[in-house]
Amino acid sequence: MKLRTIIAFCLLALLPFALLAQEAPEMEKLNARVDSLAEETTTLGNLVQKLNKFKVSAYIQGQFQYGQEDATLKVGDKNEHTDKGFNRFGIRRGRLKFEYNDGIGTGAVQLEANDKGVSFRDLYIGIKDPWTKRSQLMAGVFNRPFGHEIGYSTSGLESPERATIIQYFFPDERDLGAMLTLRANKTSPLAFLRLDAGLFAGNSINRETDSRKDFIGRLGAEKEIGNWAKWGLGLSYYNGGVYNPTTTAYELQGKQFVEIDKGETGTYMKREYIGMDAQFSFHSSWGITTLRGEGLLGTQPGIAGSSKSPNTGTRPENLPENSLFKRPFIGYFFYLVQDIGASPFSAVLKYDTYDPNTKLKGNEIGVENSFTSKTDLAQSTLGIGALYRFNKHIRVQAYYEFNFNEKSDFVKGYEKDRKDNVFTLRLQYKF
Repeated sequence: MKLRTIIAFCLLALLPFALLAQEAPEMEKLNARVDSLAEETTTLGNLVQKLNKFKVSAYIQGQFQYGQEDATLKVGDKNEHTDKGFNRFGIRRGRLKFEYNDGIGTGAVQLEANDKGVSFRDLYIGIKDPWTKRSQLMAGVFNRPFGHEIGYSTSGLESPERATIIQYFFPDERDLGAMLTLRANKTSPLAFLRLDAGLFAGNSINRETDSRKDFIGRLGAEKEIGNWAKWGLGLSYYNGGVYNPTTTAYELQGKQFVEIDKGETGTYMKREYIGMDAQFSFHSSWGITTLRGEGLLGTQPGIAGSSKSPNTGTRPENLPENSLFKRPFIGYFFYLVQDIGASPFSAVLKYDTYDPNTKLKGNEIGVENSFTSKTDLAQSTLGIGALYRFNKHIRVQAYYEFNFNEKSDFVKGYEKDRKDNVFTLRLQYKF
């Protein structure tokens, strides 16, 4: 009896070790699974961190436009009738931007799709200083550092298009080049200042065609006043040249252009702008009120039929119509944007004027043998509009432009104000 009892006690004492021996493989499996889950969680966390550095944004602008018989619309083909108004549906802009930012380096590509085709808009890299991360070197195709409106996204613009002079002088807003941005540390008393300066090809987003570079720079300031107002100021400068493919050029003497023999093809005419811009916004019981203004003056070389800046990846041919004309210009524009209280409505008022030749007025233009033409006539626009924001993604814009032109009895079609007013109704989706 004693022996049996001793054996029973021994078996009972060994039982836990037997059970543990059986459970050991299961515990090993469980521990391995825990380790695997921890590894997967780490991998997933690293993936999320990388995705946070990658940003995709886009917006689409579909619109309906009506224009009087002499108007030029931004969507669709030109007017099929010469004696009555016309209308068009179209996609004004479809933008898709990919951007990767690792804190120091940035790379971005932006594509454009509309009823004219598909192209690119942004294609650049940027490297920030590793200490403050506020100064940066950029290279590629990106917005020119001139004025305020060029860098103001068309997804937030309160009028359908940028000012006339911006469209003429800075086609596509962007250019191929390199730019240095300098900003002080956030704790510095000079933190509200920003200096942008760079060298650019000078022909928009197209490939470069010569060894010359244009300089563009802007010194800007921006500061908040408490939590109820904000102001900004900027001074910009552009110094470059435009290629002249012919041996002749035209400069003003008195009230007419005089032909100058350059003696050779391939000379350059100076392109120089000085710009000033200002912004002010404040909160009140009426909502947010925003005031913006910008002005440019200087010298713009252009051909007989246009004062627009170069916008091509090929050099112009040696043809008489491509000879350059040196014109002194001035242009400016103002915005008043008033939010209606806390509602999703905003009212917009804009005045925009551009005089391509400040030395000539009215009937001084178009005179026989003066080499002047409709290109030298001033133009202005008064715009009235309204915005309605359904949410942060969807916005509806209605806008009417009263367009006016300088008149001359000696320029055919411009003896009186042309019928070229335009109405735009736009639906925008942004994400």
